[in-house]
Amino acid sequence: MSQLTENGRRALTDMSQRYGLSLDAVEAMAHAVARGGGTMAQFNIPELGGSGQWMAGGMTMVGDMFDHSLKARVDTLCGELAGELAQNALFTKPQTLAGAAWWPEELGEPASVGGQNTTRYAYFPEAARVVFDPGNGLPLVLLDTGDHRIGGWSQQQAGGGDRFMGVSFSSQHGQFLLSSLPRVGAPIDAPEPHATTAPPSDATPTTQPEAPMAPPPQPAFEPAPQAAPPEAPAASSAPTAAPAVQSSADEILRTIERLAALRDAGALTEEEFSAKKGELLQRL
Repeated sequence: MSQLTENGRRALTDMSQRYGLSLDAVEAMAHAVARGGGTMAQFNIPELGGSGQWMAGGMTMVGDMFDHSLKARVDTLCGELAGELAQNALFTKPQTLAGAAWWPEELGEPASVGGQNTTRYAYFPEAARVVFDPGNGLPLVLLDTGDHRIGGWSQQQAGGGDRFMGVSFSSQHGQFLLSSLPRVGAPIDAPEPHATTAPPSDATPTTQPEAPMAPPPQPAFEPAPQAAPPEAPAASSAPTAAPAVQSSADEILRTIERLAALRDAGALTEEEFSAKKGELLQRL
């Protein structure tokens, strides 16, 4: 069922006519932009090429990475929706945008917020903190970002032991899982609880010392050394074995997306990014 206000319906109907999309498609994208705090969106809308991702002033990914017209269409639509969300209430239910903070008030305003399904996160660079809301009734988790300068976010299929639902980030050091960051203090009750269970009434928050920074995992991708010449292939009388598993098109697109995030974060040069991208595209 639609959750649009009267003003929201008028604004989104106008956009649907101008962009040649159904009202349902524009409303779905508006929800995606709202979940991303007006700075990013993760969506799966058939009329816009299926699954994709948008970041304000940055990268736009769509199902067909060579469809530049569709990329521009998505980028323009998301930018217009972000502006509309910042000025008007489009939904009858509160949206995660200006004035609807769910993180601890003392952290101030985040540099970026995002989420997918029921999970959400907010990044506070001045406080060197990330707040994660698992969205399943458990308390908020406060994480220490150390000297990371986070420039992008992504979410992959989570493993069984990852309570952060596969959320990862890119910084000047590379690509890391959110679970690699140390926790700070005790879990925090969300200001806007959406849980069906509550913590015991006699449980009082305690202040714990910050956990020492664990050695970060190796980045998912490392730029190839420029000084060392490429190794010559080892001589062998046996034919070269074909790869056991071929990367699917979706895996290649996700890999290119992560490479782009590393490039934007300064971990890869433009030349290294282009070379790796060309190599991956040859597998399609």
